[in-house]
Amino acid sequence: MQVEDKMIAFAHRLADASGAVIRPFFRQRIDVTHKAGVHAFDPVTEADRGAERAIRAIIERDRPQDAILGEEYGEKPAGLSANKWRWVLDPVDGTRAFITGRHEWGSLIALEHDGTPVLGILDQPVLGERFLGVNGRSVLLEGEKRTPLHVRECEALKDAILCTTDPSAYMSPDEQAAFARVKAHARLTRLHGDCYIFAMLAMGFVDVVIEGPLHRWDVAAMIPLVEGAGGIITGWDGEPWREGSRTLACGDKRVHSRAVALLSGKG
Repeated sequence: MQVEDKMIAFAHRLADASGAVIRPFFRQRIDVTHKAGVHAFDPVTEADRGAERAIRAIIERDRPQDAILGEEYGEKPAGLSANKWRWVLDPVDGTRAFITGRHEWGSLIALEHDGTPVLGILDQPVLGERFLGVNGRSVLLEGEKRTPLHVRECEALKDAILCTTDPSAYMSPDEQAAFARVKAHARLTRLHGDCYIFAMLAMGFVDVVIEGPLHRWDVAAMIPLVEGAGGIITGWDGEPWREGSRTLACGDKRVHSRAVALLSGKG
């Protein structure tokens, strides 16, 4: 479905508000909290929480009937059963990068209609980069500069650049073994990057992104961004991505087919 210009403009307002909260915290000495109930170290800061509060406040004031799903403050149902719009928020995807002063993080803002992501923003407010996927196209916005995004052709996995965040932290032993099968065939593998590696795939600098199970707020914005640049994003089985799926994104469908086969042990 087509997303109207006024809804796109509203999404930009949310990204602006998020960035305004986050920027003063970057590369500062700030408190870092480990989320309760999580076994592995899962940091959260006031940048995460404050940005989500700012976004939610705007939505609840100007579009109170819309549903909201956010990493830090959970889900707010739609105000009317007929309302099919939902905002999906991850205010700082890549908090580990954020707290170590690295730039490979971003604010993720997705808009879903009846469960389907139709707009995705990855905003990197420190670098002044905003990646937008909507209405079948993706673009990088840097102030007044607009750069259309296109994945690159990559016929064979042996020529591909593969990225992931951290297999040892986010994948089970079986998943790490499956990842290793793909890595053994790729030209180059780079670790770390969180949401930013999906943007680099959309720009044509990366060919394959493989991650373990992710939450909806990690992926919803990536779907319009990757697909709008001509790429494909699915579960490891090649089926449409769903909550909790292990995530595979590729710029070329030929490499995607090969990666699916290797991940399943049939390659």
